[in-house]
Amino acid sequence: MDGVNYIALAIPVFFLLIGVEWLVARFQGRKLYRFNDSINDLSCGILQQVLGVFTKTVVFTGYVAVYEYTRVADIPATAWAWVGCFLLVDMQYYWFHRVSHESNLPWGAHIVHHSSEEYNLSVALRQGSFQHFFSWVFYLPLAWLGFSPLMFLTCSSFNTLYQFWIHTRTIGKLGPLEWVLNTPSHHRVHHGCNPKYIDKNYAGTLIVWDRLFGSFQREEEEPIYGITKPLANWNPLWANFHYYVDLWKVAKEAPGWKEWLQVWWKPPAWKARWTSKDLGHHAVPGNRPTPLTHGEAGKYNARAPEGLSGYILLHFLTVLPMTVFLLFKSAELTLAQNAGLAVVIVWTLTDLGALFDQRRWALPAERLRLVVVALVGLGLGARLAPDALVPLVGGVLLFFGGSAAWLGRHRRPLNPATPR
Repeated sequence: MDGVNYIALAIPVFFLLIGVEWLVARFQGRKLYRFNDSINDLSCGILQQVLGVFTKTVVFTGYVAVYEYTRVADIPATAWAWVGCFLLVDMQYYWFHRVSHESNLPWGAHIVHHSSEEYNLSVALRQGSFQHFFSWVFYLPLAWLGFSPLMFLTCSSFNTLYQFWIHTRTIGKLGPLEWVLNTPSHHRVHHGCNPKYIDKNYAGTLIVWDRLFGSFQREEEEPIYGITKPLANWNPLWANFHYYVDLWKVAKEAPGWKEWLQVWWKPPAWKARWTSKDLGHHAVPGNRPTPLTHGEAGKYNARAPEGLSGYILLHFLTVLPMTVFLLFKSAELTLAQNAGLAVVIVWTLTDLGALFDQRRWALPAERLRLVVVALVGLGLGARLAPDALVPLVGGVLLFFGGSAAWLGRHRRPLNPATPR
Protein backbone atom coordinates (compact mmCIF):
# COMPACT_ATOMS: atom_id res chain seq x y z
CA MET A 1 0.00 0.00 0.00
CA ASP A 2 1.56 3.29 -1.10
CA GLY A 3 1.31 6.45 0.94
CA VAL A 4 2.45 10.03 0.52
CA ASN A 5 6.19 10.45 1.04
CA TYR A 6 5.90 13.35 3.48
CA ILE A 7 9.62 13.30 4.23
CA ALA A 8 10.54 13.82 0.57
CA LEU A 9 7.91 16.54 0.19
CA ALA A 10 9.36 18.38 3.19
CA ILE A 11 12.88 18.61 1.72
CA PRO A 12 12.43 22.22 0.44
CA VAL A 13 11.10 23.25 3.87
CA PHE A 14 14.10 21.62 5.55
CA PHE A 15 16.52 23.66 3.45
CA LEU A 16 14.52 26.85 3.97
CA LEU A 17 14.59 26.42 7.76
CA ILE A 18 18.31 25.61 7.70
CA GLY A 19 18.83 28.94 5.93
CA VAL A 20 16.67 30.74 8.47
CA GLU A 21 18.60 29.20 11.37
CA TRP A 22 21.90 30.20 9.76
CA LEU A 23 20.69 33.80 9.41
CA VAL A 24 19.39 33.88 13.00
CA ALA A 25 22.72 32.55 14.27
CA ARG A 26 24.60 35.21 12.29
CA PHE A 27 22.30 37.87 13.75
CA GLN A 28 23.05 36.50 17.24
CA GLY A 29 26.77 36.55 16.52
CA ARG A 30 27.08 32.77 16.80
CA LYS A 31 28.75 30.36 14.41
CA LEU A 32 26.58 27.24 14.42
CA TYR A 33 27.46 25.94 10.97
CA ARG A 34 30.66 24.80 9.30
CA PHE A 35 30.62 24.21 5.56
CA ASN A 36 32.44 20.86 5.69
CA ASP A 37 30.31 19.53 8.55
CA SER A 38 27.01 20.60 6.97
CA ILE A 39 27.87 19.04 3.60
CA ASN A 40 28.73 15.84 5.45
CA ASP A 41 25.43 15.95 7.39
CA LEU A 42 23.43 16.34 4.18
CA SER A 43 25.50 13.69 2.40
CA CYS A 44 24.69 11.13 5.11
CA GLY A 45 21.00 12.02 4.83
CA ILE A 46 21.08 11.64 1.06
CA LEU A 47 22.72 8.22 1.34
CA GLN A 48 19.96 7.11 3.71
CA GLN A 49 17.26 8.23 1.29
CA VAL A 50 19.01 6.64 -1.70
CA LEU A 51 19.37 3.27 0.02
CA GLY A 52 15.76 3.51 1.15
CA VAL A 53 14.63 3.49 -2.48
CA PHE A 54 15.87 -0.11 -2.71
CA THR A 55 15.05 -1.39 0.78
CA LYS A 56 12.03 0.36 2.31
CA THR A 57 9.48 -1.70 0.40
CA VAL A 58 11.13 -4.94 1.49
CA VAL A 59 11.28 -3.85 5.13
CA PHE A 60 7.69 -2.53 5.08
CA THR A 61 6.49 -5.90 3.78
CA GLY A 62 6.83 -7.27 7.31
CA TYR A 63 4.31 -4.76 8.65
CA VAL A 64 1.91 -5.46 5.79
CA ALA A 65 2.18 -9.22 6.29
CA VAL A 66 1.44 -9.03 10.02
CA TYR A 67 -1.50 -6.70 9.35
CA GLU A 68 -2.96 -8.85 6.57
CA TYR A 69 -2.68 -12.25 8.25
CA THR A 70 -2.57 -11.81 12.04
CA ARG A 71 -4.38 -8.60 13.02
CA VAL A 72 -6.91 -9.02 15.82
CA ALA A 73 -9.14 -6.10 14.79
CA ASP A 74 -9.95 -3.68 11.98
CA ILE A 75 -9.38 -0.27 13.53
CA PRO A 76 -11.39 2.39 11.67
CA ALA A 77 -9.70 5.67 10.76
CA THR A 78 -11.46 7.76 13.42
CA ALA A 79 -9.90 10.76 15.14
CA TRP A 80 -9.30 8.71 18.29
CA ALA A 81 -7.70 5.93 16.24
CA TRP A 82 -5.27 8.43 14.69
CA VAL A 83 -4.39 9.79 18.14
CA GLY A 84 -3.91 6.29 19.49
CA CYS A 85 -1.75 5.26 16.55
CA PHE A 86 0.44 8.34 16.92
CA LEU A 87 0.95 7.73 20.64
CA LEU A 88 1.85 4.08 20.07
CA VAL A 89 4.22 4.97 17.24
CA ASP A 90 5.88 7.51 19.52
CA MET A 91 6.23 5.01 22.38
CA GLN A 92 7.63 2.33 20.10
CA TYR A 93 10.04 4.86 18.64
CA TYR A 94 11.26 5.51 22.19
CA TRP A 95 12.06 1.81 22.67
CA PHE A 96 13.67 1.44 19.26
CA HIS A 97 15.77 4.52 19.95
CA ARG A 98 16.75 3.28 23.39
CA VAL A 99 17.78 -0.16 22.12
CA SER A 100 19.77 1.59 19.38
CA HIS A 101 21.92 3.11 22.12
CA GLU A 102 22.14 0.03 24.30
CA SER A 103 23.16 -2.66 21.78
CA ASN A 104 26.15 -2.58 19.44
CA LEU A 105 24.50 -3.81 16.23
CA PRO A 106 21.77 -1.12 16.01
CA TRP A 107 24.13 1.46 17.54
CA GLY A 108 26.39 0.97 14.53
CA ALA A 109 23.52 2.23 12.35
CA HIS A 110 22.39 5.01 14.69
CA ILE A 111 25.86 6.35 15.52
CA VAL A 112 25.86 8.19 12.18
CA HIS A 113 23.29 10.63 13.53
CA HIS A 114 25.42 11.40 16.58
CA SER A 115 28.82 11.71 14.92
CA SER A 116 28.61 15.39 14.03
CA GLU A 117 30.37 17.68 16.49
CA GLU A 118 27.89 20.46 15.72
CA TYR A 119 24.24 20.80 16.65
CA ASN A 120 22.00 22.50 14.13
CA LEU A 121 19.15 21.72 11.76
CA SER A 122 21.42 20.12 9.19
CA VAL A 123 22.33 17.50 11.83
CA ALA A 124 18.64 16.49 11.88
CA LEU A 125 19.08 15.26 8.31
CA ARG A 126 22.21 13.28 9.20
CA GLN A 127 20.75 9.77 9.39
CA GLY A 128 22.20 6.27 9.27
CA SER A 129 21.43 4.30 6.13
CA PHE A 130 20.76 1.03 7.96
CA GLN A 131 18.49 2.16 10.81
CA HIS A 132 15.26 0.96 9.24
CA PHE A 133 16.61 -2.60 9.19
CA PHE A 134 16.27 -2.52 12.99
CA SER A 135 13.34 -0.17 13.57
CA TRP A 136 10.58 -2.03 11.70
CA VAL A 137 10.38 -4.87 14.24
CA PHE A 138 9.32 -2.47 17.00
CA TYR A 139 6.22 -1.38 15.08
CA LEU A 140 4.82 -4.85 14.34
CA PRO A 141 2.55 -4.77 17.43
CA LEU A 142 0.63 -1.91 15.78
CA ALA A 143 0.02 -4.08 12.73
CA TRP A 144 -1.15 -6.93 14.98
CA LEU A 145 -3.56 -4.59 16.78
CA GLY A 146 -5.07 -3.55 13.44
CA PHE A 147 -3.68 -0.13 12.54
CA SER A 148 -3.60 0.01 8.77
CA PRO A 149 -0.27 0.37 6.95
CA LEU A 150 -1.34 3.79 5.63
CA MET A 151 -2.22 5.03 9.12
CA PHE A 152 1.07 3.72 10.49
CA LEU A 153 3.15 5.27 7.68
CA THR A 154 1.47 8.64 8.13
CA CYS A 155 1.94 8.73 11.90
CA SER A 156 5.52 7.51 11.60
CA SER A 157 6.30 10.21 9.02
CA PHE A 158 4.93 13.00 11.20
CA ASN A 159 6.79 11.61 14.21
CA THR A 160 9.98 11.93 12.16
CA LEU A 161 9.08 15.39 10.84
CA TYR A 162 8.48 16.68 14.38
CA GLN A 163 12.04 15.81 15.34
CA PHE A 164 13.56 18.10 12.73
CA TRP A 165 12.99 21.40 14.56
CA ILE A 166 14.42 20.23 17.91
CA HIS A 167 17.94 20.04 16.44
CA THR A 168 18.77 23.67 17.17
CA ARG A 169 20.74 25.78 19.64
CA THR A 170 18.85 28.97 18.79
CA ILE A 171 15.80 28.06 20.93
CA GLY A 172 16.10 27.96 24.70
CA LYS A 173 13.84 26.27 27.22
CA LEU A 174 10.10 26.42 26.58
CA GLY A 175 8.58 26.55 30.07
CA PRO A 176 5.68 24.16 30.79
CA LEU A 177 6.06 22.49 27.38
CA GLU A 178 9.28 20.93 28.68
CA TRP A 179 7.17 18.62 30.88
CA VAL A 180 5.34 17.01 27.97
CA LEU A 181 7.10 17.58 24.65
CA ASN A 182 10.55 16.70 23.41
CA THR A 183 12.11 20.14 22.96
CA PRO A 184 15.42 21.50 21.63
CA SER A 185 16.70 21.65 25.21
CA HIS A 186 15.87 18.00 25.88
CA HIS A 187 17.32 16.83 22.58
CA ARG A 188 20.53 18.82 23.02
CA VAL A 189 21.09 16.64 26.07
CA HIS A 190 20.58 13.53 23.97
CA HIS A 191 23.30 14.64 21.54
CA GLY A 192 25.76 15.47 24.31
CA CYS A 193 28.67 13.13 25.02
CA ASN A 194 29.25 14.53 28.50
CA PRO A 195 29.12 11.56 30.93
CA LYS A 196 25.86 12.63 32.58
CA TYR A 197 24.15 13.25 29.23
CA ILE A 198 25.03 9.94 27.55
CA ASP A 199 22.04 7.68 26.85
CA LYS A 200 19.38 10.14 28.03
CA ASN A 201 16.22 11.62 26.47
CA TYR A 202 15.35 9.07 23.80
CA ALA A 203 11.94 10.61 23.07
CA GLY A 204 10.62 11.33 19.61
CA THR A 205 7.70 13.70 20.21
CA LEU A 206 6.74 13.25 23.87
CA ILE A 207 9.33 13.47 26.64
CA VAL A 208 6.87 11.72 28.99
CA TRP A 209 8.32 8.34 27.94
CA ASP A 210 11.73 9.29 29.32
CA ARG A 211 10.13 10.53 32.52
CA LEU A 212 8.14 7.29 32.85
CA PHE A 213 10.99 4.91 32.04
CA GLY A 214 13.81 6.61 33.94
CA SER A 215 15.96 7.99 31.12
CA PHE A 216 15.25 11.71 31.54
CA GLN A 217 17.95 14.29 32.09
CA ARG A 218 17.37 18.06 32.06
CA GLU A 219 19.81 20.33 30.28
CA GLU A 220 22.26 21.99 32.63
CA GLU A 221 25.61 23.05 31.16
CA GLU A 222 26.02 23.28 27.38
CA PRO A 223 26.63 19.78 26.00
CA ILE A 224 29.73 18.72 24.12
CA TYR A 225 28.26 17.37 20.90
CA GLY A 226 29.36 14.26 19.08
CA ILE A 227 30.51 10.81 20.16
CA THR A 228 33.15 9.88 22.70
CA LYS A 229 35.42 8.50 19.97
CA PRO A 230 35.23 11.24 17.31
CA LEU A 231 34.69 10.15 13.72
CA ALA A 232 37.29 12.58 12.34
CA ASN A 233 36.32 11.93 8.74
CA TRP A 234 34.08 13.54 6.11
CA ASN A 235 33.42 10.37 4.11
CA PRO A 236 29.67 9.64 4.39
CA LEU A 237 30.22 5.96 3.55
CA TRP A 238 32.78 5.61 6.33
CA ALA A 239 30.34 7.28 8.73
CA ASN A 240 27.95 4.39 8.08
CA PHE A 241 30.51 1.59 8.30
CA HIS A 242 33.23 2.65 10.74
CA TYR A 243 31.60 1.24 13.87
CA TYR A 244 30.93 -2.11 12.20
CA VAL A 245 34.59 -2.23 11.17
CA ASP A 246 35.54 -1.71 14.82
CA LEU A 247 33.12 -4.44 15.90
CA TRP A 248 34.48 -6.86 13.33
CA LYS A 249 38.06 -6.33 14.51
CA VAL A 250 36.97 -7.36 18.00
CA ALA A 251 34.65 -10.16 16.88
CA LYS A 252 37.21 -11.93 14.69
CA GLU A 253 39.39 -12.48 17.77
CA ALA A 254 36.54 -14.06 19.73
CA PRO A 255 37.47 -17.52 21.13
CA GLY A 256 34.04 -19.02 20.34
CA TRP A 257 30.68 -18.40 18.74
CA LYS A 258 29.04 -17.27 21.99
CA GLU A 259 31.70 -14.62 22.48
CA TRP A 260 31.38 -13.67 18.80
CA LEU A 261 27.66 -13.05 19.25
CA GLN A 262 28.31 -11.01 22.40
CA VAL A 263 30.23 -8.44 20.41
CA TRP A 264 27.15 -7.59 18.36
CA TRP A 265 24.46 -7.43 21.05
CA LYS A 266 26.41 -6.10 24.04
CA PRO A 267 26.21 -2.34 24.80
CA PRO A 268 28.81 0.07 23.37
CA ALA A 269 30.42 0.47 26.81
CA TRP A 270 31.19 -3.24 26.98
CA LYS A 271 34.82 -4.38 26.79
CA ALA A 272 35.70 -7.82 25.39
CA ARG A 273 38.02 -9.64 27.80
CA TRP A 274 39.94 -11.45 25.04
CA THR A 275 41.27 -8.40 23.21
CA SER A 276 43.13 -5.19 23.91
CA LYS A 277 41.09 -3.35 21.26
CA ASP A 278 38.76 -0.75 22.73
CA LEU A 279 35.69 0.36 20.82
CA GLY A 280 36.02 3.67 22.61
CA HIS A 281 32.32 4.50 22.64
CA HIS A 282 30.36 5.65 25.67
CA ALA A 283 32.75 4.30 28.31
CA VAL A 284 35.89 2.32 29.00
CA PRO A 285 36.16 -0.79 31.24
CA GLY A 286 34.51 -0.41 34.60
CA ASN A 287 31.94 2.05 33.19
CA ARG A 288 34.30 4.95 33.81
CA PRO A 289 33.40 7.86 31.49
CA THR A 290 35.66 8.23 28.49
CA PRO A 291 37.75 11.43 28.82
CA LEU A 292 36.47 13.94 26.29
CA THR A 293 39.25 15.10 24.02
CA HIS A 294 37.15 17.22 21.69
CA GLY A 295 34.60 19.99 21.99
CA GLU A 296 34.59 23.57 20.81
CA ALA A 297 38.39 23.87 20.66
CA GLY A 298 39.18 20.43 19.27
CA LYS A 299 36.62 19.72 16.56
CA TYR A 300 37.75 17.88 13.48
CA ASN A 301 37.93 20.54 10.80
CA ALA A 302 39.77 19.23 7.74
CA ARG A 303 39.03 21.59 4.86
CA ALA A 304 39.54 21.45 1.13
CA PRO A 305 42.45 23.44 -0.30
CA GLU A 306 41.69 27.00 -1.22
CA GLY A 307 39.73 27.13 -4.47
CA LEU A 308 38.08 23.72 -4.12
CA SER A 309 35.30 24.73 -1.73
CA GLY A 310 33.36 26.33 -4.58
CA TYR A 311 33.88 23.19 -6.67
CA ILE A 312 32.53 21.02 -3.83
CA LEU A 313 29.47 23.23 -3.43
CA LEU A 314 28.75 23.22 -7.17
CA HIS A 315 28.90 19.45 -7.49
CA PHE A 316 26.99 18.91 -4.26
CA LEU A 317 24.21 21.04 -5.72
CA THR A 318 24.10 18.75 -8.76
CA VAL A 319 23.41 15.83 -6.40
CA LEU A 320 20.24 17.41 -5.00
CA PRO A 321 18.10 17.29 -8.19
CA MET A 322 19.38 13.78 -8.91
CA THR A 323 18.29 12.67 -5.45
CA VAL A 324 14.86 14.29 -5.71
CA PHE A 325 14.37 12.70 -9.14
CA LEU A 326 15.31 9.28 -7.74
CA LEU A 327 12.96 9.63 -4.77
CA PHE A 328 9.93 10.64 -6.82
CA LYS A 329 10.53 8.74 -10.06
CA SER A 330 12.13 5.48 -8.91
CA ALA A 331 8.92 3.52 -9.53
CA GLU A 332 9.00 4.57 -13.19
CA LEU A 333 12.65 3.56 -13.71
CA THR A 334 14.17 0.14 -14.21
CA LEU A 335 16.31 -1.42 -11.51
CA ALA A 336 19.42 -0.75 -13.62
CA GLN A 337 18.49 2.92 -14.02
CA ASN A 338 17.84 3.33 -10.30
CA ALA A 339 21.10 1.58 -9.46
CA GLY A 340 23.08 3.67 -11.95
CA LEU A 341 21.72 6.93 -10.60
CA ALA A 342 22.39 5.77 -7.03
CA VAL A 343 26.00 4.91 -7.91
CA VAL A 344 26.57 8.37 -9.36
CA ILE A 345 25.13 10.01 -6.23
CA VAL A 346 27.16 7.90 -3.81
CA TRP A 347 30.36 8.26 -5.86
CA THR A 348 29.97 12.03 -5.99
CA LEU A 349 29.36 12.42 -2.25
CA THR A 350 32.27 10.12 -1.39
CA ASP A 351 34.64 12.09 -3.61
CA LEU A 352 33.51 15.41 -2.13
CA GLY A 353 34.16 14.10 1.36
CA ALA A 354 37.60 12.92 0.27
CA LEU A 355 38.38 16.40 -1.11
CA PHE A 356 37.53 17.87 2.29
CA ASP A 357 39.73 15.27 4.00
CA GLN A 358 42.51 15.86 1.43
CA ARG A 359 42.89 12.14 0.73
CA ARG A 360 45.61 11.30 -1.77
CA TRP A 361 43.15 9.38 -3.94
CA ALA A 362 40.58 12.19 -4.02
CA LEU A 363 41.76 14.01 -7.15
CA PRO A 364 42.26 10.89 -9.33
CA ALA A 365 38.89 9.49 -8.21
CA GLU A 366 37.13 12.75 -8.97
CA ARG A 367 38.76 13.10 -12.39
CA LEU A 368 37.64 9.55 -13.22
CA ARG A 369 34.12 10.33 -12.04
CA LEU A 370 33.90 13.38 -14.29
CA VAL A 371 34.90 11.32 -17.33
CA VAL A 372 32.53 8.42 -16.54
CA VAL A 373 29.53 10.62 -15.75
CA ALA A 374 30.12 12.76 -18.85
CA LEU A 375 30.27 9.70 -21.11
CA VAL A 376 27.17 8.17 -19.54
CA GLY A 377 25.33 11.47 -19.86
CA LEU A 378 26.22 11.74 -23.53
CA GLY A 379 25.18 8.14 -24.15
CA LEU A 380 21.81 8.60 -22.46
CA GLY A 381 21.23 11.89 -24.22
CA ALA A 382 21.96 10.38 -27.63
CA ARG A 383 19.48 7.60 -26.89
CA LEU A 384 16.67 9.58 -25.29
CA ALA A 385 16.90 12.91 -27.10
CA PRO A 386 18.76 12.48 -30.41
CA ASP A 387 17.29 15.71 -31.82
CA ALA A 388 18.90 17.70 -29.01
CA LEU A 389 22.29 16.05 -29.25
CA VAL A 390 24.23 19.15 -30.28
CA PRO A 391 23.17 21.39 -27.38
CA LEU A 392 23.50 18.39 -25.04
CA VAL A 393 27.11 17.78 -26.13
CA GLY A 394 27.83 21.47 -25.72
CA GLY A 395 26.36 21.55 -22.23
CA VAL A 396 28.20 18.41 -21.12
CA LEU A 397 31.53 19.65 -22.49
CA LEU A 398 31.04 23.04 -20.88
CA PHE A 399 30.13 21.72 -17.43
CA PHE A 400 32.45 18.72 -17.18
CA GLY A 401 35.24 20.35 -19.15
CA GLY A 402 35.06 23.38 -16.88
CA SER A 403 35.04 21.13 -13.82
CA ALA A 404 38.09 19.23 -15.09
CA ALA A 405 39.89 22.52 -15.70
CA TRP A 406 38.98 23.62 -12.17
CA LEU A 407 40.47 20.42 -10.78
CA GLY A 408 43.47 20.84 -13.07
CA ARG A 409 44.63 23.72 -10.90
CA HIS A 410 45.42 21.05 -8.29
CA ARG A 411 47.70 18.66 -10.16
CA ARG A 412 49.65 17.44 -7.16
CA PRO A 413 48.16 14.83 -4.82
CA LEU A 414 46.48 16.33 -1.81
CA ASN A 415 48.15 16.07 1.56
CA PRO A 416 46.27 13.95 4.10
CA ALA A 417 44.56 16.17 6.63
CA THR A 418 45.82 16.21 10.18
CA PRO A 419 43.52 14.20 12.47
CA ARG A 420 42.54 17.09 14.70
